[in-house]
Amino acid sequence: MSAKLRVTGRVWVFGDGLTTDDMYPPDAMKLDLPEAAKHVFHHVRPGWTDLVRPGDIVVAGRNFGLGSSRPVAALFTQLGVAALIAEEFNSLFFRNAVNAGLPAMTVPRATSVFHQGDTALIDLATGAWRNETTGVGGAVPVLPGLVLEIIASGGVLPRLANQGYLPAELAAVLRSPTVAAASQGSSA
Repeated sequence: MSAKLRVTGRVWVFGDGLTTDDMYPPDAMKLDLPEAAKHVFHHVRPGWTDLVRPGDIVVAGRNFGLGSSRPVAALFTQLGVAALIAEEFNSLFFRNAVNAGLPAMTVPRATSVFHQGDTALIDLATGAWRNETTGVGGAVPVLPGLVLEIIASGGVLPRLANQGYLPAELAAVLRSPTVAAASQGSSA
């Protein structure tokens, strides 16, 4: 499997009940993807998008991603966020992350285990997770093989290209956040 299934990065901790509106405000939906990405968490943590760096990991509490099927995973990818960890994901939001090839792991008590600025490691292939700063770690059930294949491929569309269902020369294009956003649609 791909190295994308094993991610290490700096942690940003958010709380419970973050909705897709919190992550992708309605007024940002009129903007092109790079500009829209600058509005992620704007009302929750203004200025966060100026601080996040490629390879960072977002950690959240319960009910992460409630709301409409907005292409938030593509915005995170545009910002360079390498993975998501939450105590509980909304199932539609989790599936959108998988479809966009964004690694996501459910970790019990994640907001107690990880603190702002810590370094997290997740390994989707084994279910292992670890706070590299404190040494606390554990394991969760491994995701189904198909889900791991989709994430390792960079998303559902690149996987289809890799399998020959779409032109192979499109695989790299299909991994772009813009294509991922378009394929997820937007229900404002």
